[in-house]
Amino acid sequence: MKQYSAKRSIQILAHILEQYGIDKIIISPGSRNAPLSIHFSEIDAFQCYSIVDERSAGFVGLGIAKSIKKPVALTCTSGSAVANYYPSVVEAFYQNIPLLILTADRPSDFVDLFDGQTIRQKNIFQQHSYGDFELLEDEKDGAEDYNFETIKKAVELCIEKSGPVHINIPLTEPLYNLVDELPVLPTVEKTIQKKTYELPTNLVADWHTSKRILILAGTLAPNPELQAQLSQLVKNHTVVILTEMNSNLQHEKFFAHIDRYITDFTEEDFRTYAPDLLITIGQNVVSKRVKQFLRKAKPLQHWHIDEYWQPDTYYALTQKIETKAEIFFSKLLKAINLEPRPFFNLWDVLKDKKDAKHEEFLNKAPFSDFYLFKLLSTQIPENYKIHFSNSSAIRYAQLFDYQKHDVYCNRGTSGIDGCTSTAMGFAMMEDEPTILITGDLSFFYDINGLWNQYIPPYTRIVIFNNAEGNIFKIIPGPSGTNALDEFIATKHNRNAELLAKNFGFDYTKVEDEITLDRVLPNFFKPNPKPKILEVMTSECNNADILKQYFAELK
Repeated sequence: MKQYSAKRSIQILAHILEQYGIDKIIISPGSRNAPLSIHFSEIDAFQCYSIVDERSAGFVGLGIAKSIKKPVALTCTSGSAVANYYPSVVEAFYQNIPLLILTADRPSDFVDLFDGQTIRQKNIFQQHSYGDFELLEDEKDGAEDYNFETIKKAVELCIEKSGPVHINIPLTEPLYNLVDELPVLPTVEKTIQKKTYELPTNLVADWHTSKRILILAGTLAPNPELQAQLSQLVKNHTVVILTEMNSNLQHEKFFAHIDRYITDFTEEDFRTYAPDLLITIGQNVVSKRVKQFLRKAKPLQHWHIDEYWQPDTYYALTQKIETKAEIFFSKLLKAINLEPRPFFNLWDVLKDKKDAKHEEFLNKAPFSDFYLFKLLSTQIPENYKIHFSNSSAIRYAQLFDYQKHDVYCNRGTSGIDGCTSTAMGFAMMEDEPTILITGDLSFFYDINGLWNQYIPPYTRIVIFNNAEGNIFKIIPGPSGTNALDEFIATKHNRNAELLAKNFGFDYTKVEDEITLDRVLPNFFKPNPKPKILEVMTSECNNADILKQYFAELK
């Protein structure tokens, strides 16, 4: 026989979540949130997942939301458990990933009395959430009506803004009173507003008078409609389109390897290849070089297209276009002429020259991180969806051809925390395999990302272990400082073999090119357990090889 929480606020909360189709609940253990855990797990409409570490749980929820493209609810006990959600909340805020954060709390008059697990939870995420709400305890006057309207408002805000929203839930004891039947609650009258967009006529005129149009795509979810629209724009060489690996856009006339093409730009090149109209779509851009290029280029106009964010990244913003990119281009394409522009040919000549130098280097690249990313770009089966960790991994990926895959990376804040947890949350929802490609520090930083009983057996993880944060030997600045090895790059001698065994993964370690070439095909074959492949590259001069690559592009 099912038993539900007797807490009226929890009954109302579950009812409203069900009405809006929010059915994935990530639960971390605790007593104060036990009424939520008991109640959600007893309702057939919800799929509940137990993730012990709240920091990991937040990122698992983020990965699930990326996959299913709708809000995911998280619930935890009071105190420091709540604070552990913060990294994932910040990431969700800057990526516009809808998380509904349900934090159980002590009664409000317990705060700052040194009562156990009691902190200032109200508004704790205020700087990085789209809404912060607190429910009334059941015993308070008017609590039922207030809580109903508050929860409804919070849920609709989470959906409308596609980002994190926090509901703090003070609960008085007793916490474990249960009932056998649920009350009948009213149907929710949904009031989410649909946005409309009309194309200003002056933008059409500005388009036609611009001779050098460049579209830069940042982080985007896979979007076939947008892909088709942008393909029309390059068909007749009308515009130059720069993309990144996590732009999830593919066309032979897109320029997909920005750093390959602009790495050695001179002051004259900055002027030669600069647009007069810059159009940016998507969110965070990986390439630091392209940011430097466009800031120096000083385009006459910059239009940014995004529902949620209109940042002046290149200090030239003239139009904030607050809609989805595919909505904007559907209207623009009906109003413009797709005439060829010499600007495309200028970039195309540059591309051919740099691509030839790239191929020359590939043919002689020694075993290293660089070699691994080259090999993976040709060996990962097409049905795999790829998650790259931050730092070196996503930067190496930019240099190779992964466009046939859906690609993901936590570029909201670009931190290494939560990369594994996010990928595992994503993998939980997917029928096709997911592979995480991660550096050693990112992997070890998020070990609890593997403490997850729901990881499918067709999940794969590749760790390139260079025994340090090798990025700090690549970027200018840290090299040569006394603190580099111990405090910045943090050299170590760890590997993932025992971790893999502990968490139920099959494990393979390789230390040379011949072994890697031999084991990689088998790594992708079906298996009753998920697999980790650890590629040890600490003896390679990884930073020097990458620097040599860029030197030979010149």
